[in-house]
Amino acid sequence: MKTLQNIHPLGWNIIIGTIFGRMATSMNIPFLAIYLTKVMHVTPSMTGMIIAVSSLVGIFASFYGGYMSDRFGRKTILLLSVFMWTAVFIGFGFSQHVWAFFIMNALNGLCRALFEPTSRAILSDITTKENKLFIFNLRYAAINVGVVFGPLIGALLGASESTSLFFIAAAVYAVYGVTLAITFMRHPISKEGTEQTTRISMSEAFTVTRRDKLFLLTLAGVTLCSFGYSHFSATLSQFYSLSPDFGDGAKIFSIMLSLNAVVVLIIQYPVVRFAKNYSPFLSLMGGNILVSLSLFGFSFAHHLSMIIVLVVFFTIGEVLLFTMMDVLIDEIAKTKLKGTYFGAMGFTQFGNVMGPWAGGFLLDYFGVTHPAAIFGTLSFVTIIGIPILFLAYKKLRSKKQKMSAPVSTKVVL
Repeated sequence: MKTLQNIHPLGWNIIIGTIFGRMATSMNIPFLAIYLTKVMHVTPSMTGMIIAVSSLVGIFASFYGGYMSDRFGRKTILLLSVFMWTAVFIGFGFSQHVWAFFIMNALNGLCRALFEPTSRAILSDITTKENKLFIFNLRYAAINVGVVFGPLIGALLGASESTSLFFIAAAVYAVYGVTLAITFMRHPISKEGTEQTTRISMSEAFTVTRRDKLFLLTLAGVTLCSFGYSHFSATLSQFYSLSPDFGDGAKIFSIMLSLNAVVVLIIQYPVVRFAKNYSPFLSLMGGNILVSLSLFGFSFAHHLSMIIVLVVFFTIGEVLLFTMMDVLIDEIAKTKLKGTYFGAMGFTQFGNVMGPWAGGFLLDYFGVTHPAAIFGTLSFVTIIGIPILFLAYKKLRSKKQKMSAPVSTKVVL
């Protein structure tokens, strides 16, 4: 309870806004692939490209977005991203052509690339070290509270058949932006907090992260984890909507999304209490294994009961992947460049780009009647992240051992 009382008002604003923001977006974005294939009759591979472009933009924009929050201040970038998002959702609502959805989802990725590293850097700035694990996981819980209700509302209101619900998302983000602006005015952040700027050039920031071998190994491993995770909202949604074995793929997928979020909320804190006793890298490796095996398991899931079991295992893997992620990056980031490091994690979105594209390609090539070939391939690519994460784990252990080693006081005569 005391920990909750110590959360800064801006932190509460971000957490509560995250609940309603994710609820609004999960009413729409997860059903976009189904809308494109079923209503607009777009091919699965083209649909995969449209879904993937959001992450593709994130690859190039997240690093710059995080850098901008370090360079020009968190407040400016955070408000800019939220109000831009409002305009983008309005654009989605009016879109009637494939190229329009492509552009809107690209802009959606840009907004996320600005918002995500900036909001996480703010939470890091305004939170004491002993409370950071709590605040980052509270944010993760807020995401999943929104996702519990969003897909169910979206399915009920026909999100897979219309784009009108995007206007609701636009209204939610407009209110979110106004409340953030008011909170910034009522509770200004000191110069030691989010208003601190780092006088370092873009090239210097890029050089710092590029030379950090531990960080680069982490990026590579997490990218492959993201590749596997991306198929839950992209490939699986198309597979169940197109498969002749399932009568209402959109309904099944909405159940999967909501179940995923509910399981996260139930197991998140027990898993965090267990995982915090070990290296975050061990948590990432365990999550990768569960996601990989679950993906392959979907090849043989012909009944809803089996799908539910696999969603539970997949979700446990997801929790292991993402609950310790922010804490890990906060730990290995350079003190003055936290926004930049959080932003550089956007390069892991490459996995979210290749995932939907690869899934769509495999669906086109093999068809929904050969799920083992599709999900077996995707599972194999995902699990390649294990040896890379293990190398990063060993490097972090070596670094800590060197830092804790006693300094020699031997005098040479």
